[in-house]
Amino acid sequence: SSASKVSSLEHCHHGAGDEPSFRMEDLPAEILPVIISLLPLKEAVRTSIVSTSWKMLWTFHCNLCFYGPNELDDDPSVPPLESDEEAAVDEYVKTSQAKLKMKQDKFIEAVNCVIQRHSRVGINKFSIRCGLHKEEFYHLDRWIGFAASSKAKIVDFDLKKIDSPSREVHQFPLEALVVQGSSCVQSLYLADVSIKPHPGIFGFTLLRRLVLEFVEIFRDFSGFLANCSALEDLELIECSGVTNLSIPHQLDKLQHLLIDRMAVETVESNAADLAHFEYKGKEIPIVLHGRSKLEMATIMFEGSNGLARAFTAVPIILRVKVLNVQAQISAYEQLQKLAPRPCGMFMHLRHMTCGLTVLSLKKPNSDNGVLQLVHCLNVAPLLQTLHLDMIYSYFKASAPAEVAEEEGPHMHHHGHLKTVHISGFRCYKAQAELACCILENARVLDHMELQPRVAAAICSYADLKNFAVERRFLPGVREWAQLASERFGKAITVLDAPSE
Repeated sequence: SSASKVSSLEHCHHGAGDEPSFRMEDLPAEILPVIISLLPLKEAVRTSIVSTSWKMLWTFHCNLCFYGPNELDDDPSVPPLESDEEAAVDEYVKTSQAKLKMKQDKFIEAVNCVIQRHSRVGINKFSIRCGLHKEEFYHLDRWIGFAASSKAKIVDFDLKKIDSPSREVHQFPLEALVVQGSSCVQSLYLADVSIKPHPGIFGFTLLRRLVLEFVEIFRDFSGFLANCSALEDLELIECSGVTNLSIPHQLDKLQHLLIDRMAVETVESNAADLAHFEYKGKEIPIVLHGRSKLEMATIMFEGSNGLARAFTAVPIILRVKVLNVQAQISAYEQLQKLAPRPCGMFMHLRHMTCGLTVLSLKKPNSDNGVLQLVHCLNVAPLLQTLHLDMIYSYFKASAPAEVAEEEGPHMHHHGHLKTVHISGFRCYKAQAELACCILENARVLDHMELQPRVAAAICSYADLKNFAVERRFLPGVREWAQLASERFGKAITVLDAPSE
């Protein structure tokens, strides 16, 4: 155990029968709490038992992280049963709920015990991950008060583990984190709560990171943000209550803005130094002022025309150096061609990652949707690195779709593209045609990597199919790569190849 390891240090570096040359007690008093704080809280408490003089060391632990039961009201789904079976299931459900309640009570008791005995000195992080019912919310208010009074720098309250149809969301009091006109919080993460921000909340002058996930936002969010002038990272994930998101100009230090599946109608940012912008959701008007410093962007528009819209409807990303595009594409949604003028070109783009889900009504060998990517390469003449992930998905349309005929890829000569990686490559006709276009026109291409496996980044169940993919597609991909390498005189590596 950790306690025995620490204790054994007292007996090192000495000969048989000699007194130990080094003892933990000989260290300066201010060093011991630092050593103990490097252990998890539970281990720190156990280690404090080793010596009576260490008894209170754990009360100076700087990271207090508490993780409660995963779910409450966990009602298992069961099919219709006979009356006697229903009684047995009811008893099982009651027993399960009782066990969960006992775990919850024990968790609450442990948290209250720690914060009651803690010195409240040098707190770096205070984190709570649990689910509570309405009648237990008063514990949260006590924990929030502790985080504020102990001057914690990192505060996390994740309450999304609860799973109950009748649950009530806790109204998180932002004002409670402000003590005597100021807050020491530098990073704040809130999940599955509601907040009522307004311009009258001052004191968050040190807040550099704010992450809200599944949060109900009421009142004036932009007015609250205007008082957080030190904010560098703002992430909003599936939050509700905001229709038009406006980032005020006071956030002149904001570097990263993430908007993920928000039900907003418009996004406008006046943050002058924004360097990294991420948007995932439906196509909406996006206006970023001060975009000259934007270097990295991630765009994922919903719908089968997402790739086209990312390259034609978001002029704000024309100056980025790194672009990550995630989209669904189909053969009957053609990419809108950009005018071949410098004002419509991605003249600064050097690295692009593209995750494509190909929606197909027929067999993948006859689907030409991926050829749309040629148009994207044509408007990025200085691109150096391309990372392409592909996966095919089949669906049945209610009415036959009219598939547009693709003229065939017309890729311009490319003088800067050096490295290309393609995952989900199965030698489908359009995939092979795309790869040949790149090999033929990328004049300085050093290396192309092909990977039959579907990247986990675009397919959560990729690992379940990868074993079969290796056996089925790998031989054909290796043979194609060898022939293409000889034809174009370029190095092609096939990943996932079994060791010889």
